[in-house]
This record gives sequence, C-alpha cells and structure tokens, in this order.
Amino acid sequence: MTIDLNGRHYLRELDFTAAEIHHLLDLAAELKTARRDGTETARLTGRRIALIFEKNSTRTRCAFEVAAADQGATTTYLGPDSSHIGHKESTADTARVLGRMYDAVEYRGFDQDTVTELAAHAGVPVYNGLTDRWHPTQSLCDVFTMREHSNKPLEEISFCYLGDARNNTAHSLMAMGSLLGMDVRIAAPRDLWPDPALVSECLLLGGGSGARLTLTDDVEEAVRGSDFLYTDVWVSMGEDHARWPERIARLLPYQVNAKTMAATGNPGAAFLHCLPALHDRRTDLGAEHGLDGLEVTDEVFESPASLVFDQAENRMHTIKAILVATLGRK
Repeated sequence: MTIDLNGRHYLRELDFTAAEIHHLLDLAAELKTARRDGTETARLTGRRIALIFEKNSTRTRCAFEVAAADQGATTTYLGPDSSHIGHKESTADTARVLGRMYDAVEYRGFDQDTVTELAAHAGVPVYNGLTDRWHPTQSLCDVFTMREHSNKPLEEISFCYLGDARNNTAHSLMAMGSLLGMDVRIAAPRDLWPDPALVSECLLLGGGSGARLTLTDDVEEAVRGSDFLYTDVWVSMGEDHARWPERIARLLPYQVNAKTMAATGNPGAAFLHCLPALHDRRTDLGAEHGLDGLEVTDEVFESPASLVFDQAENRMHTIKAILVATLGRK
C-alpha cells in the first residue's frame, strides 16, 4: 500500500490510520540509520518552518530545529513573548500571515483549539508540539523507542503509564497504543484517570485494532507482565506549585521504583519518561520537597533499564519523519 502524507497536518494521533503511523515509524528508522551512517539525503532544502512556542521547551524545540537543519530546511523560533498570537492578533490572522511566508508551522502551547485553528487557516501543514490535551510527537517517539528495544511486534507489546493520567502525555499514549493494537495499562487514582470520553473512543478503536486497555488504581495489577513502565511529572506546566504537597502524597504509591520494576515479573522490563524528570535533589523542586525522587527514583532513572535518553534522541528522528513525510520534495 502506498502511503502519501504530503501536505497533512499532525495534530493528534487519532487523525491517522495504523498504516500511516507505521509508515512514519519506518521512515524514522530509515532516517536514523542514514544520519548514523552519514548517508542522509536532504529532502527539505529551501523549506521554511515557523516554530511557535507559548511554552518553553528543550526536547521539542531542539528536535524540530535539528531535524529541519539536517534535512536542509530553515526555522524561525517565535517564543512566548515574540509573537502577537492570541494577544494583539487572532490565531486565524496569525495563521494566514505565517502561511504566506512559511511552508509549515509548529505550535507548542496551551489550548488544543489554538493548533486546530492554526491548521484551519494556515494553508500549510501544522504540527502539534504539545497542547493541554495531546502530545502526538511524543507518543510517536515513544512507540518508536519501544519498537527499537523490543523483539516483539508493537501489537504484542504491553506498557503501563503510572501517575497523573489526565494529562496530554497519557492521552496521547493511550490513543497511540489503542490505534496500534497494543496492550495499554493506566495506573492512577480514579479521579486522575484520562478523560472518560477519550477512554470510550479508545475502547471503540481497540475493538478494531485488537488493543487491550486497562485502567486501574492497583499498581501491582497494572504493571504485571509489562514490557515498559512509563511515567511523567505529577504537576503539569502551568499548574499551581502549591499543589505539590497534596499531589505528592496522593501519587507516591504510583512512583516507579525498584519495587515497581520488580512487580512486572519481567526481568527485561524497561523504563520510559518524556522528561524532564524529578528523580533526585539536583533540581529546585527536588530540593524543595526533600525527596530523592518524585515520580521515579534515581535508582531506576540511572539503571540499565532506563531508556530515557534514547527516547529523548528519538524525538529528533520521529519529528524528522513527520517533516519529511508532510513536506518532502518528490
């Protein structure tokens, strides 16, 4: 089957078929190998990409900039205070201006409606670098990393997300896993489970893909037999830090530590985290709360089971695949 994603937006996983996602994963593997071997061919020469960041970033910004540069494209960074979007100019007007100057637009910010409106008016591909609801470049990277570090096909891989599961990362992982027919487990307090409407959509999707979706507040049940354990910070960007003490008390049972890894019963189980991670006291938050690890302990984070830096690098390769698939010259 020929897959053509030229001109497509990349806003959320559920806009794609499983075949299209597999195409992006295969392309990312091809591009990663070519970069390593020094045989990469620039397919985006002359392309210009605007990068709108209403939230600060390390991995997303660097991944887009390096991926574009490797492929011969140029980027313009518009930081939290360097554009008028949503302040002195509507999102629609900003989209129409950028669409006249650039070949694509990336947006990392707050409201999913903003990136949807950009896509409706830009006239060029728009990419979601993160919103309050979705983190689709992260989930593509995550399944790519799982595929690299497992000898199983994706539909046989099981992974468990632990912690605050109402956030964009959990939503995207659940959607991606359900789309690809994976064994998806969510371990969280019941009032921190993902959006019920999305859960229903993923259950329906799993009926066709063969995905298994489990939501539970029982950590041992959730992690048993898992190939990968995944967590994220317990208070998201923009949330009041005064919520930390209460959130820590509620989520400490969902911390990924040596006991949690052992509870998988799988000696080959690996650890994933989208980063940044609060795993020691070498951050302001770690020192403030006097803990050697919040969502993950340093013991697990620094262990051979931890794939977090492979995962971080893979943001670049999978984002490059999105750019090449949607913008590449034929």
